[in-house]
Amino acid sequence: MVTLMAMNQKQRDDRTAEKRRKAGEEELRLRVRPGTKQALAELMAWAEIEEQGEALTLMIHHLHGLGPERALPLLEVPRHEITVSPVVARKLDLALSARGVADMPG
Repeated sequence: MVTLMAMNQKQRDDRTAEKRRKAGEEELRLRVRPGTKQALAELMAWAEIEEQGEALTLMIHHLHGLGPERALPLLEVPRHEITVSPVVARKLDLALSARGVADMPG
């Protein structure tokens, strides 16, 4: 007769760690700002996904599946364009030229 004993927490942790090692799993850490966290939360809500890891894994695989031509534009860092109006440009020119005169010796 075989008697089965319940595993203690350390045994369960060791078993889980061994499964992860065999599967080649690696933990990735990600620090995000509130806007990024909110965007992820909304994406998860839209897709009815509860686990952040699952959502990120799915996004990575779907993005990769698009191939380089379609995926790369989605990976470009958004750049903010600063446009200075003519009025502001004139004020800056005046301020800089006045400052230049004030900084001149004599």
